[in-house]
Amino acid sequence: MALLPSFIRPTRMAKRSARPTGLPPAGDETVLDAPDDRLSPALVAAARGEYAVAAGLLAATRAGAEWENRDRYARRLAAFARSRPEWYEEWRAAAPEDPGALLVGAQLAVDRAWPSPARAELLREVSPHITAAARADDRDPVPWRIALDHARGSRAGHRYFEELWEAAVRRAPHHYGCHVAALRYLAASWHGSHHACLDFADRAAQDAPAGSLVQALPARAAFGYLTDGCGPEVPRARLDAAADRAIGLSGHFPEADPWPAEVRNKLLYVLLRLDRREDARTQLRLIGPYATSFPWERFSDDPLGHFLRLREHLLTAGPRPLPAGLITAPGDPLGEHGGHVRADDH
Repeated sequence: MALLPSFIRPTRMAKRSARPTGLPPAGDETVLDAPDDRLSPALVAAARGEYAVAAGLLAATRAGAEWENRDRYARRLAAFARSRPEWYEEWRAAAPEDPGALLVGAQLAVDRAWPSPARAELLREVSPHITAAARADDRDPVPWRIALDHARGSRAGHRYFEELWEAAVRRAPHHYGCHVAALRYLAASWHGSHHACLDFADRAAQDAPAGSLVQALPARAAFGYLTDGCGPEVPRARLDAAADRAIGLSGHFPEADPWPAEVRNKLLYVLLRLDRREDARTQLRLIGPYATSFPWERFSDDPLGHFLRLREHLLTAGPRPLPAGLITAPGDPLGEHGGHVRADDH
């Protein structure tokens, strides 16, 4: 599918206490960016300086072609390695050809270059890391997702990006990470062309299976529109349709499940901006204790605290409007489309 017709935060957790069934968890039960039961042991071992559990986890995702899990785990392991690199350096030294080590290394190299003012230049120097990860397993779409992010950050042209995109979707036609990378590229390349982003997201979701995370892509495009404040107006019905599609996806997963937590947190924001309070409260119940940095880090340096304040207001304020600071970035006026979010955020 063509892009156009032509074209870590560490987990924060406090003690749990008993709560009546069906009610949202208390603030001291809520966690931020909680790892699932497979990733958690790998992070615990990495904190001890051991890499074998992480290597085994990524090997299992590769053997089972679990590309969504592989992508998510590689991101989290690279984020951990960025602040605690010793265990990763030992892994790379012991197994330099391990596809998992190469994948984490490619993600880590991009992550390290991204915050720099010289991002584009630095990213061009890390291309060999991505090439090595891609060559380690030709089936794996995750190095191609990293390559798509790399191309956006290095300001690659449309033709080159399309070549990467076609290679990525040949390997996994409905890989969510690759689709998010493409959506971000569209937003960065045609800033303000939210119709183009929604067109791409809608086509991708229509082609994807009902339980695929790609069903949440239109809501992510709607999030970009609602937080950007530029470009022509998008009809309300289209935004509602994007939210409805994500609601349908959310219903495919169990309540209080860490796997769809980011999708549900993002959907919660979209529903609040659309003033769909009851739908938002339903998503709060489904989110349970699993807050995520995205999207709340866009509006506060304390995403967990921001989520808790927003939840408290939503559950206790009745029909009263949400304070502007809960749904817009600090210092941004609450205009028709809200505060500004950088189109090139990593």
